[in-house]
Amino acid sequence: MIGISACLGGIACRYDGKSQSRDELVELVENKKAEMICPEVLGGLPIPRKPAEIIGGDGYNVLEGKARVLDIDGEDVTSIYLAGAEKAYDNLKSKGINVLIVKENSPSCGSQFIYDGTFTGCKISGIGVATAFFKSKGLKVYSDTELEEVKMDYPNFFN
Repeated sequence: MIGISACLGGIACRYDGKSQSRDELVELVENKKAEMICPEVLGGLPIPRKPAEIIGGDGYNVLEGKARVLDIDGEDVTSIYLAGAEKAYDNLKSKGINVLIVKENSPSCGSQFIYDGTFTGCKISGIGVATAFFKSKGLKVYSDTELEEVKMDYPNFFN
């Protein structure tokens, strides 16, 4: 079984109350080959919620206590993002899942890019809080932009 960001599996759990479903990933869920997770919701954030961005670095910096996650009104939601990452990891670990496909650009799930913390739509190279936590625990994380690579590395998920 593989883990996927719940918004990719068709759950309307993004900050804006929408999903980013991908048919191939929805099919994995329907065939019980994928477990969906949303670290932000697991941490206690509502749907919809205010947009949030990492200020002062990326997810690794948040784990180190050197950066924070703030919502657009300046509320510090770092502890919620950290709690959600831990709960998501515990869920994945309990099911023996060590490979994930996550939603790019998210302050939780981004694996290559995140927004720059200015709430202006600018992206920077970086990693989200949950993805940094997952990687620090040895999980293999792919972005939703790397679906073809996942298919090559793990063809049994897509058969």
